[in-house]
Amino acid sequence: MSRIKKLLRMGYSARNRVQLVKGGRDYFLLLKKLINKATHSIHLQFYIFLDDETGKEIIEALKSAARRGVAVHLQLDAYASQGLHQKSVQELRNNGVSVKWFEPLFKSKHFYFGRRLHHKVVVVDGLFSLVGGINICDRYNDMPSQPAWLDMAVYCEGEAAYTTYHICRKMWGEKKTLASVSWKDADAFCETIPVGEQIEVRVRRNDWVTRKIDIWRSYLEMFNKSEKQIIIMCSYFLPGLLYRRKLSQAIKKGVKVKVILAGISDIMIAKHAERYLYDWILKNNIELYEYQETVLHAKVATYDNIWTTVGSYNINNISAYASLELNMEIRNNSFALHTEKVLEDIINTSCKKITWENYSSSTHFFRRIWQRLSYGFINSVLKLFTFYFKQE
Repeated sequence: MSRIKKLLRMGYSARNRVQLVKGGRDYFLLLKKLINKATHSIHLQFYIFLDDETGKEIIEALKSAARRGVAVHLQLDAYASQGLHQKSVQELRNNGVSVKWFEPLFKSKHFYFGRRLHHKVVVVDGLFSLVGGINICDRYNDMPSQPAWLDMAVYCEGEAAYTTYHICRKMWGEKKTLASVSWKDADAFCETIPVGEQIEVRVRRNDWVTRKIDIWRSYLEMFNKSEKQIIIMCSYFLPGLLYRRKLSQAIKKGVKVKVILAGISDIMIAKHAERYLYDWILKNNIELYEYQETVLHAKVATYDNIWTTVGSYNINNISAYASLELNMEIRNNSFALHTEKVLEDIINTSCKKITWENYSSSTHFFRRIWQRLSYGFINSVLKLFTFYFKQE
């Protein structure tokens, strides 16, 4: 069995350094730094990539990397990134950047319109990776007149990045690419990470069509194993019946659950659908907070100061059954404590607590009807675009 298959099967790998990265300026500075230092290859997978001011900066960095001999592979969702102009795509290709579309709308093998590449993944030289919920466009960056949407990513170097690199290569699907980073070289790099800095990380994916439900299972595991506290930050929180039952069971055994959701949403019908569940959330004594400063787009969860997940996966049936998702999961006390502090600081400085009193006073009969209709509409759309999916 190859080393990469062993890494995937063993789950957590130990020889990794990780860092929680906030979206906005911090993320894009780190992304450009990684692109500029690349010597062998760059793999990028994004749901949204636009050629606005932020996108143009990344495009220029990618073109420069390709011109100095780095193999650059950019895979984009064909629906969400259709705003990337053909001129920019051609510029990239003319400068040596390989661009590939995931599930082109009228050229897809199965025409699975609802199956989208929702990854936000970057891997440089097979050893340095960024995984999170951040797309490439101005709204995810701190601009002069507009702060970035709230989002998170994990920077990882080591074995988990190497695993992610091979996932990207396999998804690219073309055999005639630049020779891969060898395990010998990766192993030598991983050996330079001091034992005291090593952190356990595993790469998890969700793609119902190819029978991958890793992240879905990880959340279920969190609900079942937690003993003290769960904190969830999610941009589109619509848990299904099983998740709701497991959360209720966790609370009954004494687990304290906090959920941070968007107060300002980019998809208002999804927000109305989400608010339909506020009644259930509050009845189950879940502490509920709405982020007030900008749009919340992060997908982060942590529990019991031992485990954290960060990536593209939202707690809803779209992530569970339609989209391709990728998360990094970190099993480490210090990292979990740091993540918890970041989330608690956001709660204390930038959130409004939703209580029975302020929820009831702002939700009249007709608004409740609209929320119920929105919830039904979201579920109906999911069924419409996924009912014909077949597992491979």
